[in-house]
Amino acid sequence: MEAVAAQRRELAALLGGLASEAWDHPSLCSGWRVRDVVAHVTMPFRYPARRFVAEMVKARGNFDRMADRCARRDGQAPPGELLAVLRQNERNPWKPPGGGLAAALTHDVLHGQDITVALDIEHLVPEERLRIVLQAITTPKSLKHFGTDLAGIELRASDIDWSFGSGSPLSGPAQDLALALCGRKLPVGRLRGAPGARFTAA
Repeated sequence: MEAVAAQRRELAALLGGLASEAWDHPSLCSGWRVRDVVAHVTMPFRYPARRFVAEMVKARGNFDRMADRCARRDGQAPPGELLAVLRQNERNPWKPPGGGLAAALTHDVLHGQDITVALDIEHLVPEERLRIVLQAITTPKSLKHFGTDLAGIELRASDIDWSFGSGSPLSGPAQDLALALCGRKLPVGRLRGAPGARFTAA
């Protein structure tokens, strides 16, 4: 919980310093602006169970469809409103369905990186948090969920002692490798190695 609270506090501080136009900048989440990502991150704090179920019914049980529609719609709110919700829920004990606090931390870290990497803002996630995230996203269940093609690749962190997989090396900061593991396309130059093109935005 302390790691989750610290992550949310740091993200709120970072968002609070953004210029207004940055909220409309594309994020690493395909089709979502920064404001849409923040709306998604704060959705669990704004939607009671009854509303969540109603939105799922509208989406015919498809969570991805529901999350996309809600993020785009709720992202229209003034940035100050979204930021206030994040600040007020620093210690909210929400956990993703089927996951614990490690999954909540992973959710916040990855979406925070979706924002900072897209805006080219350097934001280093502490190693102790990164290791929780890396452990969470390399379980068989998570790998199946994200469906990223890692065949023949060894991920090697350049900033901490961590690697995953086997084959042709792909290296970079651990937090960038976490994004690659989860299917994000990173800006040119953040990853090194022959497989890099597979994980780099065109």
